[in-house]
Amino acid sequence: MRIAVDIDDTLNILDRVGRAGAYIERNNLPFKLVNKHSCSFVETFDWQEKDVLDFIHAGGIVTFTDAEARKGAREALEGWRAAGHEVVVVTARMKDWFGNPEKVSRDWLEKRHIPYDELVADIPFGEKGKYCAEHGVSILVDDSVQACLDAQEHGVRAVLAVGRHNIERAGEINYGGANWKQIDAAVRHILALLER
Repeated sequence: MRIAVDIDDTLNILDRVGRAGAYIERNNLPFKLVNKHSCSFVETFDWQEKDVLDFIHAGGIVTFTDAEARKGAREALEGWRAAGHEVVVVTARMKDWFGNPEKVSRDWLEKRHIPYDELVADIPFGEKGKYCAEHGVSILVDDSVQACLDAQEHGVRAVLAVGRHNIERAGEINYGGANWKQIDAAVRHILALLER
């Protein structure tokens, strides 16, 4: 089977508040923290997307390139591949933020020895389910409730990577896990049901 996995806040841990906060302070910018648990740079501070792009292009891209992998992620993906499943990394990383989102993502995955079979970037959150359905993906693992709901609407099983930013809506998704041990167990449970 094919299993799709998101990168940001799913395979990794992004420090939006620390990195962007330091940039804001260093440059004496007027922005204030709005949501320290947001999974979106635009919603973390009271700034606009243009301000976020300025931050990314002024070196803020290291928030993504230096992000640490979540504990257990590599081992879970290794286990799926060892069991004969394909791992497709799907990310919403966009060209206007990353220049070459495939290369930035591939470099991050390879430096952390995260195994995968295919990488697809620049897929909007609201289209991941459609992408999965059209490309024979059976399961999507993502931290975005919207992406998981979209997957479910397209007949793709979804596993929510639960964090502080989405815990209040976690019940909207049939499966989830707060760490990679739980995520792996949910994926393996779904695989067992699908393989009957």
